[in-house]
Amino acid sequence: MIDSRELRSLFHSCMPLFLSLGDEVRLTIIEVLVNSGTFGQGGMNVKEITEKTSLSRPAISHHLKILKDAGLVGVRRSGTCNYYYLTIQEPTSRLMKLGQQLTALLAASDGESQNPLVQESP
Repeated sequence: MIDSRELRSLFHSCMPLFLSLGDEVRLTIIEVLVNSGTFGQGGMNVKEITEKTSLSRPAISHHLKILKDAGLVGVRRSGTCNYYYLTIQEPTSRLMKLGQQLTALLAASDGESQNPLVQESP
């Protein structure tokens, strides 16, 4: 069984992901990056992302920083330009681990409690 400190730690490690994914603009940016196939070392610059959205360059830059800080987006510098790409493997692993731990916790608690609607036969 998972202890409460480990579960708390998992929730805290996923909190930046929840916060960054809880914004429609950031989800749009992720969608733009997915649709352009920008995984790994490729990428799109702020101008290219701006052209695919209805946001200003400063707004895109602000949201890219939040996504980068959460580990969902990486950046590659080429000359004077930054290229942003998706880096979702590690954050996805954290979310999956949290989901597995919560599933195990719920399964354990279901085994410990009796359903009052079900009567055992004598």
